[in-house]
Amino acid sequence: MSEFQDSEFLEFVVKALVDTPSAVKVERKVDEMGVLLSLKLDPNDMGKIIGRNGNTAKAIRSLLRVVGLKNHARVNLKIEEPEGGRRAPTSVNSTESVMEDLKL
Repeated sequence: MSEFQDSEFLEFVVKALVDTPSAVKVERKVDEMGVLLSLKLDPNDMGKIIGRNGNTAKAIRSLLRVVGLKNHARVNLKIEEPEGGRRAPTSVNSTESVMEDLKL
């Protein structure tokens, strides 16, 4: 049995779900709150891991809790946001600019 079953399990599950398994990196940190697993992956695969309404991420977290219970540890998952991961907010047109566009 491996000492780090939780990180190996997470890596196995995530690599099975993504298109770029070579980009999957799992970091494991232990502190007084338990085990923190940080997941880094290709930006194009973020949607597959998070899932619709976050359901895939919730399911992975639930499975990690079970693995943690077997090893008497509290396991938390942090999905690292890739560089430039968030979309820039769309600009809101002012009323004047909208009216200007409507002039014929």
